[in-house]
Amino acid sequence: MNGLTHLDDQGQARMVDIGGKQATKRQAVASGRIRMNPQALAAIRDGDAPKGDVLAAARIAGIMAAKKTGDLIPLCHPLALDAVTLDFAFEDGALRVTATASLTGKTGVEMEAMTATSIALLTIYDMTKALDKGMIVDEIRLLSKSGGKSGDWTAATA
Repeated sequence: MNGLTHLDDQGQARMVDIGGKQATKRQAVASGRIRMNPQALAAIRDGDAPKGDVLAAARIAGIMAAKKTGDLIPLCHPLALDAVTLDFAFEDGALRVTATASLTGKTGVEMEAMTATSIALLTIYDMTKALDKGMIVDEIRLLSKSGGKSGDWTAATA
């Protein structure tokens, strides 16, 4: 055995069999940011972006993306999520997105939280690209996860 869960003994890709696992409460939190010029940031903050309410659109896009993670990422299980939330925080020259995904199930929700974060950030870009085509999406990462056989995990401070 090679120790990689998504490869079989012959090195072929496989979906991990979670049939025998116990359902537990699981949660994951991911975060990322989008850096932009002051005009774009002010338009989002003031609700004056050319395409409308940027944060509302990004929130819905992130939730929808989390629900579709199993369709987007090969070998990811489709999950019946209990909840997905997205929070936004204005920073100096940037907007931070933090997504939380949770369920009671047999596999974790790390990919759902990271997918929600990524798609919310891309939606922000799409909604404000008329104001700043040079925006930079960065710092997408898992912040924490809880539940499951491996237990709780929290990222080291960057």
